[in-house]
Amino acid sequence: MSDTERSGPARQEGDREARRGLSRRDVLKLGVGAALGAGALAGLAHLTSSAGSSAPHLTKPGRSAKWLHPARYYRAMSKDFVQCQLCPKHCIVGPGGRGICEVRENRGGKYYTLVYGRAASVNIDPVEKKPFYHVMPGSPIFSFATAGCNMDCNNCQNWQLSQARPEDLPAMDLPPAKLVGAAREQGCSLIAGTYNEPTIFFEYLLDVAAEGNRHGLRTTMVSAGYINRAPMLNLCRELAAIKIDLKSMRDDFYRSNCEGTLKPVLDSIELVKSQGVWLEIVYLVVPTLNDSEDEIRDLARWVRTHVGPDVPLHFSRFYPQYKLRNLPPTPYETLERCYKIARAEGLHYVYVGNLPGSSETDTHCPKCGKLLIRREHYRVAENHIENGRCKFCQHPIPGLWS
Repeated sequence: MSDTERSGPARQEGDREARRGLSRRDVLKLGVGAALGAGALAGLAHLTSSAGSSAPHLTKPGRSAKWLHPARYYRAMSKDFVQCQLCPKHCIVGPGGRGICEVRENRGGKYYTLVYGRAASVNIDPVEKKPFYHVMPGSPIFSFATAGCNMDCNNCQNWQLSQARPEDLPAMDLPPAKLVGAAREQGCSLIAGTYNEPTIFFEYLLDVAAEGNRHGLRTTMVSAGYINRAPMLNLCRELAAIKIDLKSMRDDFYRSNCEGTLKPVLDSIELVKSQGVWLEIVYLVVPTLNDSEDEIRDLARWVRTHVGPDVPLHFSRFYPQYKLRNLPPTPYETLERCYKIARAEGLHYVYVGNLPGSSETDTHCPKCGKLLIRREHYRVAENHIENGRCKFCQHPIPGLWS
């Protein structure tokens, strides 16, 4: 799941500034808002009934067959066991059991997802919050999440969502057509599967993206990239952009801090790039754990060599969260060092995020050096990209600009 993007009330002041354009009437109409987990959604439940019959209803899905949706990417085994093929963990699940993500369940030898169309968090964010810096700057993005995750990162910022079972959280009936309709009503041309790990609601995200494409909306994914090749290829056919959190260049970090491994994430990054889907990478800089000069140089060189110098790389500031509260926030000097190393290694678009006031959130032309996009936290203050090119020297700037 995303290391850098929070859902719900635990946001910084800049988030609230960015969302002031969404009126209270809009929030009530959707029955959503700064929604994170059981507490926030339960608090909104009394509002949805006053918003008209079209407002999503908040319920707890429980184990009722009503909420079952056939899962994809699994194989049947003997004695009604199944093996999940969605992510590298390849969970073997007995009858009545669930995978490690807690949202996919074996019912009589058939595998089901329990979160299809069940949104546990919905917000309208600035696209820069994902962060996507080369995707329609300044645009609102309709963001949704479910319960569950296939990793357990010690520093997770949305652990209330990612480490919950579906029955633990109130959720909204928001199937793909209804979600896309809500996004259109709110003037959003972008949608994001985000906050928890979209891999685990693969079927939901895929159908949202397909429905969005039919109506001219672009869907994106904010992911840790811990997914197998076949389902990622399927998503690439429908998604417009994918942001992947690359948590470290060391496998032992993944094993000790994330309950995962490195290679599948690197494979996902290369696969997304090869499919022509817009890609951005975030690296959360955690003091003493993944911030050495050697590792940052390895990271920059790997990005340049394997996906190219034009893929944006965001260094994000760590704040103590979840199980990792013993470390301090990342010092500014460390982030500045990471930025300089990546630029020296030839990356064209390097950013520093999660650090209000940093000038390293701006986009400059790699040819003439002129300022192209000036950002103030999540707000675009200047934009000098015209038709995908630098206004000053006409150098092409990669991204999704219109």
